[in-house]
Amino acid sequence: MAATDKKDLARLTLSAPFLVICVLYVTLLILSNLIAGKMWAPFAGVTLPAAVMLFPVTYIFGDIFTEVYGYARARLVIWLGFAMCALAVIVYMITIALPYPGFWTNQEAFAAVLGTTPRVFAASLVGYLFGEFSNSMILSKLKVKTGGRHLWMRTIGSTVVGEAFDSVIFITVSFAGTMPGAALGQMILFQYLFKVVFEVVLTPVTYLVIGKLKQVEGVDHFDTDVSYSVL
Repeated sequence: MAATDKKDLARLTLSAPFLVICVLYVTLLILSNLIAGKMWAPFAGVTLPAAVMLFPVTYIFGDIFTEVYGYARARLVIWLGFAMCALAVIVYMITIALPYPGFWTNQEAFAAVLGTTPRVFAASLVGYLFGEFSNSMILSKLKVKTGGRHLWMRTIGSTVVGEAFDSVIFITVSFAGTMPGAALGQMILFQYLFKVVFEVVLTPVTYLVIGKLKQVEGVDHFDTDVSYSVL
């Protein structure tokens, strides 16, 4: 991380609004992973994980972090989200493995809800990192190139790329070889389209939150001198 990034981080990450949205972001990530095992059938022939109701919101938060505070702050929060999701899964696995008394009859249900396989766990974290970092980098660079104009184009454009990485990586790594290729492709496509449409529909809310934060914080960061390293 560049020295200028570190100095700027120390000044901005202490603000109350930043901390509040940071906590909300990490909470949504953990909840998304928790409910991902529930299958949802919104339309005939379409199956989606219930997490699609929450996970797209994390991309909106990612847009907010990058647009208002800059890439360095977004990078910090992305890694924080990664660490907390990994910690949550480790705690789930340890808890499931604990010995239990004979009268406890809910072990299988408990494990079914909180358990995960190493393959799905890895797919989730790798997809998350590729998706979130590509989303943040693209939005940051587009902001500089457009001079801060056309926010809708930046948020939607970065989501189109970020969600593509996340959907393809997560679904492919998790389920390749366990279902026909056509079914795999359909799952990727439906999940991707749902997430992108979700972002588009909530664009007015994104505008409102970003505008209010810029006003309250007195910050509208342009990444004219930033390292796009992921570390």
